[in-house]
Amino acid sequence: MRPRRGSVTLATALPSAVPAFVLSCAVAAPHGSRAADPREITTFRGPTMGTRYMVRVVSAPLSEKEKRRIRDVLAAELARATSLFSTWDPDSEISRFNRHASTAPFPLSAETLAVLEIARRASALSDGAFDVTVAPLVEAWGFGPGGRPGEAPSPGRLGALRERVGFHLLRLDPARGQAVKARVDATCDLSGIVPGWAADQIASALADRGYPDVLVDVGGEVVARGRRPDGEHWRVAVESPPGDGPGPVLEMVDAAVATSGDYRRFWMDGQGRRRSHILDPRTGEPVTHGLASVTVVHPLGIWADALATALFVLGPEDGASLARREGLAARFVLRRADGTLSARANPAFRALVRE
Repeated sequence: MRPRRGSVTLATALPSAVPAFVLSCAVAAPHGSRAADPREITTFRGPTMGTRYMVRVVSAPLSEKEKRRIRDVLAAELARATSLFSTWDPDSEISRFNRHASTAPFPLSAETLAVLEIARRASALSDGAFDVTVAPLVEAWGFGPGGRPGEAPSPGRLGALRERVGFHLLRLDPARGQAVKARVDATCDLSGIVPGWAADQIASALADRGYPDVLVDVGGEVVARGRRPDGEHWRVAVESPPGDGPGPVLEMVDAAVATSGDYRRFWMDGQGRRRSHILDPRTGEPVTHGLASVTVVHPLGIWADALATALFVLGPEDGASLARREGLAARFVLRRADGTLSARANPAFRALVRE
C-alpha cells in the first residue's frame, strides 16, 4: 500500500514537533483545563506501509518500559496490517490471494474476510464507485507496485481490464474462512480502506492495554478516542488542497476522519488532463469531475476511509446526495475552471467544526 490522499493535521493544545507529513495548525488554548491532572501526551511516530503513522497517547507519565510496551503494540498492529493487506509485499495474504489464478476456494483470515465484507458493503452502498477489485486498473494507470505513471492504457486494454473489475467477481464465505473468485484474474487493492482499519485496530489495542484516550493517524486517516489531558475532546485540523487555505478544525468525539483527494498522486497527460490515482471502477479511468478532495467523519476509521473515496468518485452532486441519504458528515472541495477552489460542507460536518 502507498499513500493516496490528503492528510489531516493533529491539533492539540500541547506544543509538539509536527512531522513532515502533516501541516501545522494553530488552535486556541483550551478552556476549563484541569491544572492538577497529572496526565500528559506521549507521541509515537514512524514509517509504515509506504506512508507514516503518528499516535498520541494520554496517560500518567510513562516509564521507558511502558513506552517500549506501547511501541511493541504499534509495531505488532502495523506489521499485521502489512502482512495481511499490502500489495507491495508479495508475501502478504492479499498478494497471495491475487496470485491465486483459480476459481477454487482460497483460505483467508477472519481479519481479511471482515475487511472484504465492509468493502463489499461500501461498493453496494455507492453503486460500485468504491470497489477494491480495481487493482488491475490501478496497475494499468501506473499507480501499482509495477506501474509506470505517465502512460495511459489503450482503449482496447482498458476494455479488457474493466471485465476484471466488480465485487460480483468475489464470493466471501466467512463460515468456511475462504473466498472464491468468479474469474481467475480478479485481484484486489485494499489501500482505500486499510489505513482506516489499521487506525481502528491500534486504538482498540491500546484501549485493551489501559490507554483509552488516544489519537491515531495512519497515512492521514485519523481515529480519535477518549479525551485530551485537559478533559476536552480531541481537535483535528483537516488539510485542504493547495490553494484552499487553512482547513477547518473539527472537535472529535470518539470518531474518525478521512480525506480523499487528487492532489497527492497524479500525472498530467499530453492534453493537460490530470490523471489522479483515484479511479472510477465503473469507467476504468481516473475521475474527471471538479472535486479536489472530500472529507468524511464516521465513528469508524475503516468506514471513513472507504466512504471518503466513494464520495470522491461519485462527484460533487452524487457524492453529496449519498452523504445526505446516509447522514454522513462530509466536506467537498471543488476545483473551478480557472483553477481556484471552493469548499462546501453539509450541516452534519459544520456541526463538528470548532470556531
